Amino acid sequence: MANSRRILFQKRRMRVRSKLRKTANGRPRLSVHRSNKNISVQLIDDVQGMTLAAASSLEKDLGVVGKNNVDAAAKVGAAIAERAKKAGVEECYFDRGGFLFHGKVKALADAAREGGLKF
Repeated sequence: MANSRRILFQKRRMRVRSKLRKTANGRPRLSVHRSNKNISVQLIDDVQGMTLAAASSLEKDLGVVGKNNVDAAAKVGAAIAERAKKAGVEECYFDRGGFLFHGKVKALADAAREGGLKF
């Protein structure tokens, strides 16, 4: 029987995450979640189990509430880079989850890199 799209997504997400954890070296994880209507990102310290910074297109101050396009992803990426600097984080590793590194996810990553995050 063929696997459902959700099961394939979960397998891809766990495969990506397990490969990244092997090379983490204590760096925080920049985790991306994309839905049909919004995009969000968290900077997570897996050692302590806490979120250091977060940004989402649901935040009203970014001005992209309810939008999930490349421009909204770029604004969220710039916001997470700024908040990561305030939290004292300069290096992290990018966890795309089960999403392809293309389009919105790539725009978010590029904006975060331009904002000063290294990954």
